[in-house]
Amino acid sequence: MELVFAAITAFGGLVALLAGGDSLRRARRILAAGEPAVALVKRGPPGSGRQVLQFETADGRVLEVVSPVTLTAGSSVLLSYDPGDPREVELPGHGHNRLDLGFVLVGLSAVLVGAVMAAAAL
Repeated sequence: MELVFAAITAFGGLVALLAGGDSLRRARRILAAGEPAVALVKRGPPGSGRQVLQFETADGRVLEVVSPVTLTAGSSVLLSYDPGDPREVELPGHGHNRLDLGFVLVGLSAVLVGAVMAAAAL
């Protein structure tokens, strides 16, 4: 039975580790190779509590995407977007990647705890 708990713990940790790592990799790619734009921060739909970023792409399209972080409506913010999918945006210097880093650290911890539990069960 202890081995089952160890496997579940390690698997859950692996999922968190991979999810956080993939999100960090995507963010770094967009920040490094993305197109810069200035976005207007607008209020989101009523009840959502999220803001919307409105910006113009290099080819002239005007897009609105949900902000990945809380910002002040009416302000402007610099963002970087993925030219292949401009709905994918990152905001340099706004630190929302801390959550992704948290997933990596918690996931790694859970994998290690699962490995220790499995070794103790054998």
